Amino acid sequence: MASYVPPGKKEAGLEDAGAQVHRIRITLTSRNVKNLEKVCADLKKGAVDKKLSVSGPVRLPTKKLRITTRKAPSGEGTNTWDCFEMRIHKRLIDLHAPSDVVKQITSISIEPGVEVDVTINDR
Repeated sequence: MASYVPPGKKEAGLEDAGAQVHRIRITLTSRNVKNLEKVCADLKKGAVDKKLSVSGPVRLPTKKLRITTRKAPSGEGTNTWDCFEMRIHKRLIDLHAPSDVVKQITSISIEPGVEVDVTINDR
């Protein structure tokens, strides 16, 4: 439910009272957990500083991409195998804010190897 705002006062965190508030989902993916957590913390800190409604980061299950191959290139010899694994970590952050405020929040420096996907939904 919407909270009551007295006439003549603006809502906290919103620059323009007439701006349409969107539900914004930021999806972050990376192979490096440390860089991913740093970007999540920076985004959340920026949103809290602007007094926006934030939920997350939600940690989604890690995808483990596995490849098992034979060590011997010719197929001769002992049956020995190599296992390679790449882990992909994913986080979700949900915001309720106008789209121009989100541009200011997402203008932070993003660590290398972290992919950011921003989805805007109307209410």
